Amino acid sequence: MALTDPLGDMLTRIRNGQRAKKDSVTTPASKLRARVLDVLKREGYIRGYSEEAVAGHPGLRVELKYFEGQPAIKHVARVSKPGRRVYSGSTELPRVRNGLGITIVSTPKGVLSDAEARELNVGGEVLAEVF
Repeated sequence: MALTDPLGDMLTRIRNGQRAKKDSVTTPASKLRARVLDVLKREGYIRGYSEEAVAGHPGLRVELKYFEGQPAIKHVARVSKPGRRVYSGSTELPRVRNGLGITIVSTPKGVLSDAEARELNVGGEVLAEVF
């Protein structure tokens, strides 16, 4: 079965894993997924991730994070989808929950959070929002 939105699939696995109070979830590996997980780790939404083989294919194990029994990620949503891409300049990057959350942006300088993109003065494709 071919996935039309691999990043959306990973975000859904994280969301479902946290609702089920899992310690970790696995997802197929890709460079984009790893870069998004790097941003989530830097911002403190996950404990980390590691590469491992899943049924003979490269995969990623995402270590989920909880605070006092509650998931660290309250909301995660895909913004730019395969059917409708969303792009934003550095000055128009959306703020999530008035700066309490983050927007994950794919820029020419790599996958960054909205604060990092504003600091580097670059825009790009708005991948997801997290709080």
